[in-house]
Amino acid sequence: MTAPFVIGVAGGSGSGKTTVTRRVMETVGQDRVAVLNQDNYYRDQSDIPFETRLGTNYDHPAAFDWALLREQLDALLAGVPIEMPEYDFAQHTRSSTTTRVLPGRVVVLEGFFALYDEELRGRMNLKVFVDADSDVRFIRRLLRDTQERGRTLDSVIEQYLEFVRPMHLSFVEPTKRYADVIIPHGGMNEPALDMLAARIHTAV
Repeated sequence: MTAPFVIGVAGGSGSGKTTVTRRVMETVGQDRVAVLNQDNYYRDQSDIPFETRLGTNYDHPAAFDWALLREQLDALLAGVPIEMPEYDFAQHTRSSTTTRVLPGRVVVLEGFFALYDEELRGRMNLKVFVDADSDVRFIRRLLRDTQERGRTLDSVIEQYLEFVRPMHLSFVEPTKRYADVIIPHGGMNEPALDMLAARIHTAV
C-alpha cells in the first residue's frame, strides 16, 4: 500500500486556505482526500466557566490540542479512520459531536498553524502557504465570523486588533519559510492553483 501524500495548507485567517483545499479535492477526487481542519482541534474548554472562555486567545499556538492532532494524523497515515472533533465557536469549547474521517490517498491539514509544528511538518510531502493582503484577509474573516459564527461586528474588530494581527505577525507569517509553495493573492490566484494541481497530479 502506497503511503498517503500529506499536504499542509497554511496561511493567515481569511487568506483562502479553504479554496486551495477545495482545489486539491477537485484535482484528486473528493473520495480520495481526507481533510483535517485545524479549527476543530482547539483545546476542549468545557471544564472552565464560559466567561473565562471568552478571554481565550484562539490565535496563539497554545490554544490547540497538538497531541490529538498528531495522533489522528498518524491514524490516517496508518489507514485507520478517525473521529475528528468539532468545535462550537458560539460556546467556545469542543462540541459533543465528531466527524468521521476516512483515510485517503491524500491527506490535507488545513489551518493557519498547519506549518507551525515541527513534528507535523515532518509528516508532510508538500507544504503550502497561502498569502493574501491583510485588508483582504480581515474582510473575509469579518464576513465569516458575523455570518457563520454569530459574532458581532465590534467583537470581531476587537479580536482582530488585540489577538489576530499580532499573533499572525509573531507566529503565522514566520512559518512561510517552511513552505515548498507560496500562493500569492490568496485562493483567487488561478495560475498558482493550476500549478499546484499539476504538482499533485505528478505525485498521486
